[in-house]
Amino acid sequence: MSIEPVPFEPRRFRTAAAHYLAGRPGYAPRLIRRVAELCTLGAADRVLDLGCGPGQLAKALAPFVGAVVGIDPEPEMLRLAEREAPANVRFLEGSSYGLEPDLGVFRLVTMGRSFHWMDRVDTLRRLEGMIEPGGAVALFGDKHPEVPENAWRQVFQDLVGRYAADDPHRHQRHEPGKASHIAVLLDSAFSELEEVSVIERRELPAAALIERALSMSSTSRARIGARADALVAEIEALTAKLAPAGRLIEVVASTALIAHRGG
Repeated sequence: MSIEPVPFEPRRFRTAAAHYLAGRPGYAPRLIRRVAELCTLGAADRVLDLGCGPGQLAKALAPFVGAVVGIDPEPEMLRLAEREAPANVRFLEGSSYGLEPDLGVFRLVTMGRSFHWMDRVDTLRRLEGMIEPGGAVALFGDKHPEVPENAWRQVFQDLVGRYAADDPHRHQRHEPGKASHIAVLLDSAFSELEEVSVIERRELPAAALIERALSMSSTSRARIGARADALVAEIEALTAKLAPAGRLIEVVASTALIAHRGG
């Protein structure tokens, strides 16, 4: 299995940032509460949100702990994250490649749709000395179950895939034989795994699919340039057929893979 990391591009999401919150499925509040329970978070604990993006996880976890630190390499993401941030949350520009012990010790380190961009083995080794005994790593993401309400997704994904096809880093992330996050975690200090999922039926405006496409690094305006306008036009034509009333139903499974320190 391959564990070769994707080459680090700190500004990969510079134009995608503006579309991220409107385009990507949010994490279910019930999932956040459940992870806080399973990781026994309390007012004396600290959380590190690594690859924090616009700060959804950092802000959602803030009520459960004493302090949250969010780190991301993209200044535009951090600018969005700092809007209306709780007093116990601070954001820093940086990445997994610059993790140092002077950040302190944490009860939980979270990563939301970001672990695949890192040197996963190196990141977990760095975190060994930064996560307290009994602490954990939690990888957040989303899945879309095979239910009738999600039938439109395949057509949308095929459309976006045509515009993303020439991104070599996309191919590298999805190449056959790529080691799964589970495989990498099982070979790390954080090898006691459990997965939690909350499934919700959600309504979203059809225009959110434009935001979703532009929030992806492989189809961001910075990446595909003038072709972005053609992509937007195709999505508008597609949603006019799929959702003439301007609304879609999406069934989303918000997931958290929790990796506790092994015995």
